[in-house]
Amino acid sequence: MRVRLVIEYDGTNYVGWQVQPNGVSVQQVIEQTFERVYGEKINLVGSGRTDSGVHALGQVAHFDTQLNIPAQSFSHGLNGKLPDDIKILSSVEASVDFHARFTAKRKTYRYNIYVSNFIKPLSERYAVRVNPGLNVEKMINGAKLIEGEHDFVSFCASGSAVKNTVRRVDKIEVIVKGNEISFLVTGSGFLYNMVRIIVGTLLALGYEKISENHVISALNGKNREVLGKTMPAKGLTLMSVEYD
Repeated sequence: MRVRLVIEYDGTNYVGWQVQPNGVSVQQVIEQTFERVYGEKINLVGSGRTDSGVHALGQVAHFDTQLNIPAQSFSHGLNGKLPDDIKILSSVEASVDFHARFTAKRKTYRYNIYVSNFIKPLSERYAVRVNPGLNVEKMINGAKLIEGEHDFVSFCASGSAVKNTVRRVDKIEVIVKGNEISFLVTGSGFLYNMVRIIVGTLLALGYEKISENHVISALNGKNREVLGKTMPAKGLTLMSVEYD
């Protein structure tokens, strides 16, 4: 039986989703908890990696099991043993051709910032502080330039082994609520640190450190240096993964 999970986690204390030798990952915790509860080793396949410190409200994963247990029962059994910063929102039986990564069609990420001259302790865990003076209209206009299908190699951090850097960004929303600003980015898939670089670039536009021509140049000429900085991981949350 193939089981599909929807998972919420606070990534603060983890090296990311994927199992790594340099620390504890979310995948590792769930797999070890499953073996401890059910006595079976599983290979949990996620919709994609989230980096160290990145959170998820709707990460999707699947695993195959020989256990004769209703799929919906796994969420209850695991949640009783998982730490408070990782929980299974749902577990359902999936078709054998469902694949959390390869059949995903769209993902939506949210990046949170707050505008303040000083750190606000209750905002710091899931958002990044920025100084006043942003031109929101320039950020919205810049977002429209980034939407669409482009070669996003300039929006990819160094160290990525991906050969095809063409991606499609369906929509970027800039949502302002008081001193809080959220960037909702939906697309077919994302390169290493791509969303964090997109947000850094929109902020650079908002502070008028760069112009729209710099963004166009980066999309056409593949020049990372004209864009904004890579924003910290803690402001980023994987909101949802969509499938046909």
